Amino acid sequence: MTARAADRARYDRATAHLDAPLAIVDLDAFDANAEDLLRRAAGKPIRVASKSVRCRALLERVLAKDGFAGVMSFTLAESLWLARGGFEDVLLAYPSADRAAFAELAADPKLAAAVTVMIDDPAQLRLIDEARDGGREVVRVCLELDTSLKLLGGRVRVGARRSPLHSPAQVADLARAVARRPGFKVVGIMAYEGHIAGVGDSVAGHPLRSRAVRLMQATARRELAERRGEVVRAVRAVVPDLEFVNGGGTGSVQHTAAEDAVTEIGAGSGLYVPRLFDNYTSFSGRPAALFAQPVVRRPGVGVVTVLGGGYPASGAPGRDRLPVPHLPEGLRYDPQEGPGEVQTPLLGSPADDLLIGDKVWFRHAKAGELCERFDVLHLIEGDAVTATVPTYRGEGHTFL
Repeated sequence: MTARAADRARYDRATAHLDAPLAIVDLDAFDANAEDLLRRAAGKPIRVASKSVRCRALLERVLAKDGFAGVMSFTLAESLWLARGGFEDVLLAYPSADRAAFAELAADPKLAAAVTVMIDDPAQLRLIDEARDGGREVVRVCLELDTSLKLLGGRVRVGARRSPLHSPAQVADLARAVARRPGFKVVGIMAYEGHIAGVGDSVAGHPLRSRAVRLMQATARRELAERRGEVVRAVRAVVPDLEFVNGGGTGSVQHTAAEDAVTEIGAGSGLYVPRLFDNYTSFSGRPAALFAQPVVRRPGVGVVTVLGGGYPASGAPGRDRLPVPHLPEGLRYDPQEGPGEVQTPLLGSPADDLLIGDKVWFRHAKAGELCERFDVLHLIEGDAVTATVPTYRGEGHTFL
């Protein structure tokens, strides 16, 4: 029996009393992935990206491990909810225009001490001030650096379009603007190198493309390490008591951790290891989060139909954004239909061994987005469900 077949047998036994659709997290794999992230971080603390987990119980589980510290959130409303729930160090990774939430933040000493907001433009400071509604608490801010690689005098850009702050001078100028404005304090710098951390460099069947990605990433790492160091020095000249410099992502943990200027790593997807992280040479993890759909039809030889399954991930549309049939091995989509809104036909010889009511296990393309489809996660240890915990959705929250 292969390792994947053994996993399927365990998951089927553990959930035999549960009807699909359902979602699970294999805690043995989850914990092993956490340990691998810590190993690659080489002693630098890891801030957990909540958008890649979207389950408070699992955020608490990983933060209880030595080496993980703090949450990187994705909306201001989520940040305040986590802080009210006892999370004491929440970095909002994206700028916000949520005026009501800013008013709440500025009026509550506990929230203001726990939550750090992201800015990359003085206009964001003005929005926060206009939203204060009398609140006088000092708002902690983090400055975001654009990590993109610019070549040929800027005519070629590689990387996400995030912050407009690219040079040390630009970031230092914003730090000075914050220092001059009452009610704000710069406490950190964030630089997420998505073109390094979030792009696979070993795509099956595409050796030339994979080599090009590796060359690009090596060039980008060198350029960013030098520029990030210069940015940190420039900002520390304005803010000597800077608390943290956050960088990295699941795919670049060990490289970012090697930079002296970086004090902590941001990562989250590496805990679940969705399918987009199968194509990396820098690490390999164990799939920990899966969902199961029930077989409801057998249209013919070599075909079964499962209920639902059309759960595409965000990003540029493409086949790599689709969930992938994982267990039993050997199933594939019908190219004329793909994963459907209410039913999904699957082709392959394993279909002939599946009965009505059997489960087919899938992996989502991205990590936390799976939790937007399910109210609960069933936590599996060995071949038993040992707990069932709510996702954000199960607690009544869809923050974005």
